[in-house]
Amino acid sequence: MAVFALPVLLLGFAVRQQFDPLIRADESAIKAATGFSVSHGLVPALTVLEAISQPVVVYVVAVAVTLWVWRSKGLKARALWALVTMMVSWSIGALAKIVVHRARPIVDDGVPHAEGYSFPSGHELNITVATTVMVFLLWPLLSRTGRKVAIGLAAVAVVAVALDRVFIGAHFPSDVVAGFILGVGIVFSSWIGFIGRTAAISSPGPSHQA
Repeated sequence: MAVFALPVLLLGFAVRQQFDPLIRADESAIKAATGFSVSHGLVPALTVLEAISQPVVVYVVAVAVTLWVWRSKGLKARALWALVTMMVSWSIGALAKIVVHRARPIVDDGVPHAEGYSFPSGHELNITVATTVMVFLLWPLLSRTGRKVAIGLAAVAVVAVALDRVFIGAHFPSDVVAGFILGVGIVFSSWIGFIGRTAAISSPGPSHQA
């Protein structure tokens, strides 16, 4: 987890200290991205994607899948790991926003202004966590082709939300990068802890090749 946390901490520190190269790059990217969205009429579609990728929506679906795996497939320890990891991740993201205390980007009138703090991106953190957790959770239930499809869908969702957050002007690129790194770090650290203590006696994990 320290490997993943270090770049997030460095980014958060740079934001807090108003590190000029980072701030300039972020603001330039937001200006270019939102200008492109407005000029090409992308704002309505981006707004829909923003709504369906809200953490509460994502986790309602993810928890429903987790409960199905728990009750119908008998992978209780695995499902419990998924529930705890997702809820802890959501809390960590909310706490990080308060600590860094970064204001949202200032955008043109053609783009809706988001509320709350900006760093890290909650949408990106939570979609990364939810999709990655779902891949690990469902892994023993999927065929070889199904596993490839699951990984592909997870990657598409993570990238789509990352682009949405920048092109709708809700987050700076550094916010999105931090959310992604933090999300991946939490899930993989949690999974390593889980398989090191309980998976061998409770439910099968991915193969070594995976």
